Amino acid sequence: MKKFMDDDFLLSTDTAKDLFRAAKEMPIFDWHCHLSPKEIYDNKNPDDIAELWLSYDHYKWRAMRSFGIDEKYITGDADGYDKFKAWAKTMPYLIGNPLYHWTHLELQRYFGIYKTLSPETCDEIWEKCNAKIKKGGFSPRELIEKSGVVCVCTTDDPADTLEYHKLLAKDKSFSCRVLPAFRPEKALGIELPSFPEWLSRMEKTAGIKIDSYKTLKEVLKERIRYFDSVGCLACDHSFSYIPYEHLDKNKLLYGRMPEKRNEVVLDKQLIDKVTEYTSAAGEKPTEFECDCYKTDLLTELAKEYAAHDWVMELHVGALRNNNTRMFKKIGADSGFDSIDDCNTASGLSKFLDSLDSQNALPKTVIFNLNPRDNFVYGSMIGNFQGSGNYSKIQYGAAWWFNDNYDGMRKQLATLANLGCLGKFIGMVTDSRSFLSYPRHEYFRRILCEYIGDLVEEGKYPRDMEFLKNIAEDISYNNAAAYFGI
Repeated sequence: MKKFMDDDFLLSTDTAKDLFRAAKEMPIFDWHCHLSPKEIYDNKNPDDIAELWLSYDHYKWRAMRSFGIDEKYITGDADGYDKFKAWAKTMPYLIGNPLYHWTHLELQRYFGIYKTLSPETCDEIWEKCNAKIKKGGFSPRELIEKSGVVCVCTTDDPADTLEYHKLLAKDKSFSCRVLPAFRPEKALGIELPSFPEWLSRMEKTAGIKIDSYKTLKEVLKERIRYFDSVGCLACDHSFSYIPYEHLDKNKLLYGRMPEKRNEVVLDKQLIDKVTEYTSAAGEKPTEFECDCYKTDLLTELAKEYAAHDWVMELHVGALRNNNTRMFKKIGADSGFDSIDDCNTASGLSKFLDSLDSQNALPKTVIFNLNPRDNFVYGSMIGNFQGSGNYSKIQYGAAWWFNDNYDGMRKQLATLANLGCLGKFIGMVTDSRSFLSYPRHEYFRRILCEYIGDLVEEGKYPRDMEFLKNIAEDISYNNAAAYFGI
């Protein structure tokens, strides 16, 4: 029987072990995450392990709810020790859950603690962790640097000023680059009651009245230029499905305005309708109207991304904020999202094809949340590849609910079966926690085990020099070249 989480954790063959020795030494490029640039700039040492570990982690929150922990000890007003104790109580029951592995990787790598977390070890681990934190070395920048991270791409709204990115760029004492990533989710969410509020914020940032759709597009294009000047290399979008609707002369957006078509329809009238939505006289846009709007705006934005050589990330398949009661109580991103089962292939294909037809398709990474669709997306990327020494359209790493041993293996197998695994751009944390970087180690171990299995089973030659280069490339080099850092 293998020991729990020893040096050969998840590595069962000699080939896998040899490959991991090469992969583990590679730096980390975290090209998609939700870290706060302000927190990185402020660089405050946390008060305790509860603040560092549990404050923003909706993965842990979901697990604690599933165990039956009261919300007071999850997102409520309980003190840090009691929240940590509740997490320790949950831990032994998370058999097979990646959280069990991530938790102990983090204890080992950052705190030198090799005991498993449980109610019996809770107090000891609490005290050891906090003693180390008190001595220092656990501020955001210190954790990033000791994790071997050379570049981080945060997730930023078009209305953001990017002031902390600019301040960090000037600070030569910090070795890691912190770059913004453009996320126009709120600009595209025209159906949401929060859209008028976001529009007002955008007006304030832009210093201009946005009274038409045309003006909105101009403002967003100007924000793209601004983000680019601050070092932006990527943009991110999240959809339950990829909308694709085009107006033509036979499709009317408003029955009350039968004479209005295309440009006029998607101009001031739409903005007026949405900004009136919160008033008694306002109307909620129809699904068709929303899809027309999103199709047109996303297409215009994608052309700009291509012009600036940005990477366009598409995250598809999340069904968000399912629990209305808890959404009203604690807001979004609190652990109440799940996998959607929409038909996404047709819209995605039409969207990519429309851009490719105009020679305006940017480098694109597609993430799918529903594992049912792995082969749908794995085959889709092959339709729009470009020339050059990289895979222009990438199949993103196993995302969110698939970010586990089985999900990663399935994603790797899909890409290997349908695409070019050797050019894969690898792992991201997709995290709000500064302790999440062992997830890259977790991925690299699974990657090396997968390739090792192919070799050991006689499905690929044992050319270790070449395979070590492949493991290093997928761990870091491919992404660095793809994004151009």
